[in-house]
Amino acid sequence: MKIFDLSNKTAIVTGALGLIGKEHCKALSEAGANVVVADTDEKLCAEFAKTLSTKSIGFSIDVTNPDSLKQCRDKVLSLFGHIDVLVNNAAINDMFENPKAASEQSKFENYPLELWQKSVDVNLTGVFLCSQIFGSQMAKQKSGSIINIASTYGITAPDQSLYKKEDGSQSFYKPPAYSATKGAVIMFTRYLAAYWGKDGVRVNTLSPGGVENSQDDYFIQKYSAKTPLGRMAKPDDYKGALVFLASDASSYMTGANLIVDGGWTCW
Repeated sequence: MKIFDLSNKTAIVTGALGLIGKEHCKALSEAGANVVVADTDEKLCAEFAKTLSTKSIGFSIDVTNPDSLKQCRDKVLSLFGHIDVLVNNAAINDMFENPKAASEQSKFENYPLELWQKSVDVNLTGVFLCSQIFGSQMAKQKSGSIINIASTYGITAPDQSLYKKEDGSQSFYKPPAYSATKGAVIMFTRYLAAYWGKDGVRVNTLSPGGVENSQDDYFIQKYSAKTPLGRMAKPDDYKGALVFLASDASSYMTGANLIVDGGWTCW
């Protein structure tokens, strides 16, 4: 099992305080990596980093700001000397402030340009900038693994009927920006894998399915019914796949999209 070992490796996880971001950090630490817990709140990042079993740090970053990312890169290199794994996990999944207005505001016809742009900035430009700034260091080292977190909604269109309540009313529409940006991330992965293959940098996508997180019962039941394994994911269901992509266990894998969705996209 040594091919899964990440001892003495340095891994950066963006969006590290999110629901599955924390599990990504735990998985990498459990495999032996020193983890850079990167999110917007440095205090919370530092507190969470202390809970990990390896030498790990918390760092506040803005994935849309090159200067912020360069500061993080320089700090990581001063502490660890190298960057071996980058998990581009930071993303916006639209939450509407007023639940009563969400149904109308989330409709494609009404979807605000500012929300579209914000999602593009974080979900796509953020992946580009993090890959450029952290990945360039990997290319210099002639080794590294970049893992871009996409989604099943970057592969298949959202089933809007999942968000329809039992009384027939539509509580919410999955907005267009999420699917568009996650689909673009999958293509960007292929581009970067082809570009940096000669430099020993592997670039792959991990596309997770929906994670159960206190959603309405009707939604959980509908989603589970459409999934061959009959349930939504647990937050830690992606740990094995992430360590596989980060480690030498996937040493001949690049430009691929590893779909872990309970079978959601198989029919």
